[in-house]
Amino acid sequence: MTRLSPLTKEDDYQKSPRRESDWRLFLWLVPYARRNQRLLVISIALLLPVAISGSIQPLLIGQAVSLIRGEKSTFPFFQGLPLYQGINILAGLLLLSVAIRIVVVSFQSYTVQRIGQQITAAIREDLFTHVTSLAVRFFDRTPVGKLITRLTSDVEALGDVFSTGAIGIVSDLFSILVIAIFMLTLQWQLALMLILMLIPVSLVIIYFQKQFRQANYKAREELSVLNSTLQENIVGISVVQMFRREKFNSEMFRKTNKRYIREIDITIFYDSAVSATLEWISLVAIACVLGLGGWLVLRENLTFGILSTFILYSQRLFDPLRQLAEKFTSIQAGFTAVERITDILNEPIEIRDTETPKSLPIIGYSHHNGVASIGEIRFEQVDFAYKSNEYVLKNLDFTIHPGEKVALVGPTGAGKSSIIRLLCRLYEPTSGRIIVDGVDIRDLPQTELRRHIGVILQDGFLFSGDVKSNITLGENYSLEAVKAAAKATNVDQFIEQLPQGYDTELRERGTNLSGGQKQLLAFARAAIRDPRILVLDEATANLDVRTEALIQEALERLLVGRTAIIIAHRLSTIRNVDRILVLKRGELVETGSHDELLAKNGLYASLYKLQMLGS
Repeated sequence: MTRLSPLTKEDDYQKSPRRESDWRLFLWLVPYARRNQRLLVISIALLLPVAISGSIQPLLIGQAVSLIRGEKSTFPFFQGLPLYQGINILAGLLLLSVAIRIVVVSFQSYTVQRIGQQITAAIREDLFTHVTSLAVRFFDRTPVGKLITRLTSDVEALGDVFSTGAIGIVSDLFSILVIAIFMLTLQWQLALMLILMLIPVSLVIIYFQKQFRQANYKAREELSVLNSTLQENIVGISVVQMFRREKFNSEMFRKTNKRYIREIDITIFYDSAVSATLEWISLVAIACVLGLGGWLVLRENLTFGILSTFILYSQRLFDPLRQLAEKFTSIQAGFTAVERITDILNEPIEIRDTETPKSLPIIGYSHHNGVASIGEIRFEQVDFAYKSNEYVLKNLDFTIHPGEKVALVGPTGAGKSSIIRLLCRLYEPTSGRIIVDGVDIRDLPQTELRRHIGVILQDGFLFSGDVKSNITLGENYSLEAVKAAAKATNVDQFIEQLPQGYDTELRERGTNLSGGQKQLLAFARAAIRDPRILVLDEATANLDVRTEALIQEALERLLVGRTAIIIAHRLSTIRNVDRILVLKRGELVETGSHDELLAKNGLYASLYKLQMLGS
């Protein structure tokens, strides 16, 4: 049965922002916060003492003024006390409220920051796991720098959404509510005036925050481009310097940096606009309290003590609002990061294991030579396109028998490497199917499939770490097994000459080894896994004559009893394979041995004669 693999909706990763509501984005974070439920409950429980300790201080100062002036608004408890004693009690209560507030706020700040860090760590782990599960097709269209931005600065920004953002906003709203209740119990006219002033201020803040959100999204997109440019130039620094592109690339980077700064300036403008608006409104509020309060004092409907309390409350009421606006700025930046991160997390995992997986047979039967063996590969009418309607492989139909050594040959762009990627299931065929030992590779767990296919590429990638870990790649192989694999591939001598042997630390991408040495480790990496199918993609291209001779000797032992697919541009190196498949523009045009293809005098003969003429 033919299975179709969906192509991506877009070839370039240039998604427009999905303007989801803040509430939906916030709910997306809730499951992560629940993992720290105990700390979350503690943080919320501390909101009440924080709000009360902050709201009671203006009241105590107002009572001190009333007590000194002997006003009727003095609490009954203080009216019968001597002045100095009442002042001492009020001063003690004020200091106690300040001390409680400092302690409680410090502890709450610690808990919310810890929650934020726990959320950040959990999301970063989930994002990394998801990204490493995506198909290679996704990475073809997504710059590495953009992914790095998602995993680093975006994740850091969203940590503030729940910690200093969400809990902080609840704290500020709770403080405003408690202050409003205290004010209404003292003098409803002044309280109502201040509360009504909150409405237009809130509308202005909401408007500026929406503008900030849009500007911040653009700024983060420009930051992604900036990081991509930086990463590209660092990775390709040798090419940059050899071709004297320093000045040209610096100018490109300067333009990208200038665009980023321009977008950042817009976010600064809206952030500053919020702060300036609140500063101006708080001064207007104090003036209004003085105006209305003074009129009420003159009419003897208000005491100086309560007026003093309301002057302080007018500042305290707008302080949470100012902090709220500042938190909104960070929370909007966090929501922008959440949008960008969910773009990645919502990216479908194209290549998944089936719910009813099968296993490769331990032993198979070869019709090719009549003996029991494993490693048969069949491509059945396989079509494949990286982009819609741009097929790189067309109607491929061939069988590689168990133990057979087959070479793939053809001009550049013929589809040789695409065949390998499909076999390893890094991509799915657009149509048709690939069968290994009688099992459709889509019915096999990816781990099992790739365990039985050893691939040696032209450029072997090395991770930072020691030599041993670069051969085992995290699997539980003993040191003896590592040494046996190294000896079988004739790379043990080179490893033992390293400063610490198998424990020698390698720098990033193995920069303290030569290209040939890195390639030797790739052979040992494949040998230790004892694969039933071995794929060599220009595997000896980077080796000198002596090293290549050692590898060829090792390959003769390594290839015994295994099916092998060899890609080589030097046709002289594949004369002794069992069969050669000749590709042209994604189609199989010729097949046969070296001598048979030369006798046909077709594409292979032309390529061979051109190489012989060139040499």
